[in-house]
Amino acid sequence: MRSFIEVSRTEEEQIQQWIKKNTLQIVIAITVSLSGIWGFNAYKKYQHSQTIKARSIYLTFRSEPHNIQVYEQLKNNHKNSIYLDHAILILAKNAVTNKNYMQALEYLIPLNNTSNPSIAKVINMRIASLHLEMGNYKKALDALNTVPNSTFNGLYNQLKGDIYLANNHIDNAKKHYKLALNQISKNSELQNLIKIKLNDLN
Repeated sequence: MRSFIEVSRTEEEQIQQWIKKNTLQIVIAITVSLSGIWGFNAYKKYQHSQTIKARSIYLTFRSEPHNIQVYEQLKNNHKNSIYLDHAILILAKNAVTNKNYMQALEYLIPLNNTSNPSIAKVINMRIASLHLEMGNYKKALDALNTVPNSTFNGLYNQLKGDIYLANNHIDNAKKHYKLALNQISKNSELQNLIKIKLNDLN
């Protein structure tokens, strides 16, 4: 027991001496660590505030979809925000309403590289729909050649059916309509629409 106490005292003395010699380094290390924590928290708060600002601008643009100045503000100040992607979808929709399909494509094509997979799938379908509207059937199918996830299988096949039908490839149209019926929710209004299309082809 005595040996244990003596060893403990020796260790305590060594620790105290080490602390005295390294006080400055310890203070610096603690300061740097705390600065890192404070810096990270400040960055998180900044990111959150930027997201709130982007959302506010986007909601203004959604209520005033022809106000290009609001869109430019979102584009210039929040170019990496997902709200910018949604704003571009609004611009594309406006272009389609005005039957300016090429302009709509110009808005949509850059969004193919979006990091949001759900938006990317929607973009592919909208690009395909535009090409279908313009009679570019091959380009329409090419736009759908990415592998869809299960959520979009039915919508992809329904659209492929429309493309093949427009191009007078009846067998392929039937094939994809039938696939879509099995993949789309039974409660979806698309079910009845696809059944009508199939009945017209039989």
